[in-house]
Amino acid sequence: MQDELNLILDDAKDSMQKAISHLETELTKIRAGKANPQILDGITVDYYGAPTALNQVANVSVADARTLTIQPWEKNMLQPIERAIIASNIGLNPQNDGILIRLFLPPLTEERRKELVKRVNGEGEHAKVAIRNIRRDGIEAIKKLQKDGLSEDTAKDAEADVQALTDKYIAAIDKHCAAKDKEIMAI
Repeated sequence: MQDELNLILDDAKDSMQKAISHLETELTKIRAGKANPQILDGITVDYYGAPTALNQVANVSVADARTLTIQPWEKNMLQPIERAIIASNIGLNPQNDGILIRLFLPPLTEERRKELVKRVNGEGEHAKVAIRNIRRDGIEAIKKLQKDGLSEDTAKDAEADVQALTDKYIAAIDKHCAAKDKEIMAI
């Protein structure tokens, strides 16, 4: 029984860690006023009929604090990359000079900063929901073990452990969101 309890706790911890990792990935995609190549993650380009990640068909680099440059490895990929960036709806207009594509990140207005903070908080809320779902699944598994003969005291202790894990990871989510909010609101 103890092995099964440890397995439930380990699964919950692993799943919660994955939720935090996903949140971190999503937060890096939200731009905070300075150029970051990760805002282009998730953009796919039509590469000879196959959807391919942008960073697989071009070199993405930071030219300065507000400019990203995208240099395709094949010159004929300029147009498909440009179309993919426009279609991705990230709010940036590509400037194509025939050799490379430049993305100029405009300074963020106060209104846009507030929108980005709302988006960050929405991502944080999604992560919290995921953590709470993992907690629910863990507690249900413990209750099932209790029906199979686990003592009530041991079950309560295990549920408290799951709750402690939940509290720890929700605090981590709040910390990540607060740091990103601060980064966005900094001028």
